[in-house]
Amino acid sequence: MKKRNSSLMPKARRKLYPASGTHLPNSYLLLCLPTTKRNVPVMMDEALNYLEKRQKQDPMFTYEVIVVDDGSQDQTSQVALKYCQKYGSDKVRVITLVQNRGKGGAVRMGVFSSRGEKILMADADGATKFPDVEKLEKGLSDLRPWPDQMAIACGSRAHLEKESIAQRSYFRTLLMYGFHFLVWFLCVKGIRDTQCGFKLLTREAAARTFSSLHIERWAFDVELLYIAQFLKIPIAEVAVNWTEIEGSKLVPFWSWLQMGRDLLFIRLRYLLGAWKLERTRKMS
Repeated sequence: MKKRNSSLMPKARRKLYPASGTHLPNSYLLLCLPTTKRNVPVMMDEALNYLEKRQKQDPMFTYEVIVVDDGSQDQTSQVALKYCQKYGSDKVRVITLVQNRGKGGAVRMGVFSSRGEKILMADADGATKFPDVEKLEKGLSDLRPWPDQMAIACGSRAHLEKESIAQRSYFRTLLMYGFHFLVWFLCVKGIRDTQCGFKLLTREAAARTFSSLHIERWAFDVELLYIAQFLKIPIAEVAVNWTEIEGSKLVPFWSWLQMGRDLLFIRLRYLLGAWKLERTRKMS
């Protein structure tokens, strides 16, 4: 198990890239959030059963699953380590952050530890069925030819919007529409669902976007796509199956308020030059 202290990752921007060395054709990154101990086995069993079956069908297919424990206090790492022992450390790796960094910070650490040519980020609650990764792979393939080998496929729940509205309170619906408007107005246009935690990136796209990422909390997806659109990385939005998992919701008002604040920060800091992006930066 790798233990990472968040104090070792300063706020200053470092030129970080996914791990070098032996590359695997596919690297599947699972994000384990605090207090998700009870959800980890569900997602890990589903993911690893699918990946093992796929590897038996295609011996050339390789994978790794990286579990990032974002400073949880509920023994998430210990649960994940059992899968490392069962499947081997080459297929399952566990990264434990000593302090909570937020979802964006945890995903970023996992991406920089990955070895795959394609990198999937997925929440550990199992809200999206893992075999839907094939839909993302098709969406990624449909974007070819990839400029500079960069492309992103985003899972989307937009097709379920009408059904979800019927189950939500007016207040939550208002917050949702307000957030979607701010995302469209300030940061990302053309993507209906920026917040689905199921995204597949080519290695090069992950390197360029995550090395420029600043937001480490819930709105990091928006900055990620903002960066991608600035760099003119092609993005496919792909409908995926999604089930609302009990206990996986954010606290509505305060979480949306924090994300709204982060959206303003993203827009203003790039607009004023506090954060800068370079379209022509060379890859290492």
